[in-house]
Amino acid sequence: MATFYQGNVPTTAQTADAAGPEIRTIQLSDLHDALKLGWEDFKAVPSHAIILCVIYPVLGLVLARVVMGYSVLPLLFPLAAGFALIGPFAALGLYELSSRRERGEDASAWDAMEVLRSPSFGAMLGLGTLLLALFVTWVATAQAIYVAAFGYEGVTGISDFMTRVLTTQQGWWLIVVGCGTGFLFALAALCISAVSFPLMLDRHAGAFEAMVTSLRVVARNPVPMAAWGLIVAVLLALGTIPAFLGLAVVIPLLGHATWHLYRKVIVSAPDARPVPPPPHRPRKPAADFPANLFPWRNRTDA
Repeated sequence: MATFYQGNVPTTAQTADAAGPEIRTIQLSDLHDALKLGWEDFKAVPSHAIILCVIYPVLGLVLARVVMGYSVLPLLFPLAAGFALIGPFAALGLYELSSRRERGEDASAWDAMEVLRSPSFGAMLGLGTLLLALFVTWVATAQAIYVAAFGYEGVTGISDFMTRVLTTQQGWWLIVVGCGTGFLFALAALCISAVSFPLMLDRHAGAFEAMVTSLRVVARNPVPMAAWGLIVAVLLALGTIPAFLGLAVVIPLLGHATWHLYRKVIVSAPDARPVPPPPHRPRKPAADFPANLFPWRNRTDA
């Protein structure tokens, strides 16, 4: 039997760290609180959030135009639904903004880019790549399901497509199988990324530890997390209805809310220390340009 001496006895904190972050049991009301706090963050920095997320409505418009122009209309719904798979990675900058507001610091668009300097950014990029692969696989699977139902014959327009899907036996089969398969992809994404990115940003955890923690969160809170997944799906669907422009509001709202959900479900580390604010950057008047690009030339010897 091992003998413990002073100095090698594991402390409670060390044991907790080895087992992973401590997880709380949350209620459905906590989801409402997270959304409310996320909305407050969005109202506090709306321009920054829109700047961060404007690429997604633009991408949606481009995708919609491509779909209409090249008669691949059946891919429009899978592409729109796929936002739920890559959304957690797309919201990295929003987590940073919420974190800074939580610490009482000023938040700006440039502050959101500080996430690129995180020690765990490589792990975030790795998990983001995994989610992107999941997204590509989902789109390919959705295309295969459509081909299995209707073959390779293209559609002549929206009315033709809707008639096929809603009034034929193959269409009903497509709806059932497609939605069921999409649910499995969404469930996989939720399980591995529910709190993964906020955890990596907050505690610099590795990708594997973050995914395991997300799985533990879902297992500990199956009903609230299932409800959260449903909320995400419904809001993203509503955001895509007005030509994808609603995503400029939905994505930042969900991104900020995810950070606050992480705070509610993960117990703060007992030895956590506040992150010091970034050093003050002196203002550089435009009149000093281009001399202010070379500050060392303005230094005087002491």
